[in-house]
Amino acid sequence: MSGTETNKTDPQELPGGWAWATVADVGDAELGRARHPDWHTGPEMRPYLRVANVFEDRIDSTDLKEMDFSGVFEKYRLEPGDVLLNEGQSPHLVGRPAIYRGMPADVAFTNSLIRFRANTGVLQEWALLVFRRHMHFGRFMREVRITTNIAHLSATRLKTVEFPVPPTAEQRRIVDAAKAHLARLEAIEAKLRATLDQLDQLDAAVLDAVAAGTLVSAPSGSPINHAVEAVAEVSGGIQKQARRRPQDNPYPFLRVANVGRGTLDLADVHEIELFNDEIDRYRLEEGDLLVVEGNGSPDQIGRAALWHDEVKDCVHQNHLIRVRPGPQLRAAYLELVWNSPTVARRLQRVANSTSGLLTLSTRKLKSLTIPVAPLEDQDRLVKAAHAHQDRIGKARRAARTALDHSAALRRALLADAFAGRLVPQDPADESAEELLKRIRVEREAREAERNAIRRAARARAKADARPTTPPPPPARTTTVVDVIGEQTTLPLEFSA
Repeated sequence: MSGTETNKTDPQELPGGWAWATVADVGDAELGRARHPDWHTGPEMRPYLRVANVFEDRIDSTDLKEMDFSGVFEKYRLEPGDVLLNEGQSPHLVGRPAIYRGMPADVAFTNSLIRFRANTGVLQEWALLVFRRHMHFGRFMREVRITTNIAHLSATRLKTVEFPVPPTAEQRRIVDAAKAHLARLEAIEAKLRATLDQLDQLDAAVLDAVAAGTLVSAPSGSPINHAVEAVAEVSGGIQKQARRRPQDNPYPFLRVANVGRGTLDLADVHEIELFNDEIDRYRLEEGDLLVVEGNGSPDQIGRAALWHDEVKDCVHQNHLIRVRPGPQLRAAYLELVWNSPTVARRLQRVANSTSGLLTLSTRKLKSLTIPVAPLEDQDRLVKAAHAHQDRIGKARRAARTALDHSAALRRALLADAFAGRLVPQDPADESAEELLKRIRVEREAREAERNAIRRAARARAKADARPTTPPPPPARTTTVVDVIGEQTTLPLEFSA
């Protein structure tokens, strides 16, 4: 690919001595084997990698599946140095790459991954860096097709993506420098993620201390367990149906997607049609607790958030349960206790499991027990908890900001690597144009060898299928039978 052609899709000007190519010019890109029920068992069961195993520059082999690869294992067998890219993923992660470095051994891959095998002169680590650059700068997103909210990058489209090629020696220098910088960034990010995990644990400890009544000193009395129906009103929501498409009498309508644990996301509030006096029955009020009725994840079942009348005349769907606190409960206290690990465990125990989906009901919530402290203690517990949560929130925001800065530094590092600013160039290096010519010659030689093998195989198959010449038939004679049954042999030809 010439520089002019490439610049139509990627305007970056390459450093001197580099050249533009395509992925197909510098290696082979192939999809893995599709999964099929017929291959769930068989004589040659082999482990395989899939999207769930491939992260950026990391392969996680803790959960390997197996499939029968009888007769085709060598075709899909991974070799150390193969680069794997996620074929299907969320749009910003499609094409997420990692190098297979030989572990686990004797493993194949499925068609949720694309395998790139570089030609001589293109370092596998350089290919990984190119693909990481494409992912972080959104290059793969221009090639994807979206189906059922999943972005797909086919091997065919990947082959047409531009691939910057520096001299091989310069590839090695850039890779070495980039790996050192990226390793430092990744170490920092690991610490920041560990900090966020610790803050989550601290937040959970605060909520449990509220439920136990121990977050403040000298409480008036220990919290006493009460059935929810004894201290609050529990009611369901509105089922979404075709007849409720908003037309003449629309009202704002909260869904499960709007309710987090202790937080509401009101950026996308839908509408629903109400009839007669339904708004009076379903209208949310200040202090109502919205509880998620069903979720596939046990730690998310029953998560809840307090309604502060952010949207006027708002109602909620039937997958949210409304808990309206009575005079024995402060709304803010109820939200803290409800989201505590103590109550979360109780919710998990009472939830039903239907096809893997954990569900609650108004009946089960009414009989659920929650700890209830004296009102004066509730006020003190809420004040102390909010003070702790404010400090935790500031630390969490600082850690997330640092992670954002780290991501920006990674993009800047990749930009410098592909602009020739990361390491000095060496005029003595073989130029990329010469390297690409050599790659083309080697590819053409391999293709000619493969064609010769295919022709020889076809010739052998044709020869094996050709019928052999049958032997000549024996000489035939004519017989005449006389009246008394005796047989006389007569020659077919008579001499004169």
